[in-house]
Amino acid sequence: MSKARFALGAIIGAVAGVIAGVLTAPKSGKETRADIKDKADELKKQADRKVEDAKRRSKDVADDVRGRAEDYKHRGERVIEDAKREFSNRK
Repeated sequence: MSKARFALGAIIGAVAGVIAGVLTAPKSGKETRADIKDKADELKKQADRKVEDAKRRSKDVADDVRGRAEDYKHRGERVIEDAKREFSNRK
């Protein structure tokens, strides 16, 4: 959770810095609005890439967990079958 909070804080800080820089630059209103729009588009693209990366990573983790769970299930089934056979052989 702390990594996510740090990333969110970094993004908010970057946005605040960009806005402060753009608003204090000696440009006309039209140029300033164009700069703000360009930066917003750039930040949106970066955020979209991060979201896609997070989705891919979470899918990879879910697939890994699913595979491990399936492996443990099969191991458990083998142990149960072995125990049943052992029990049957003792009778």
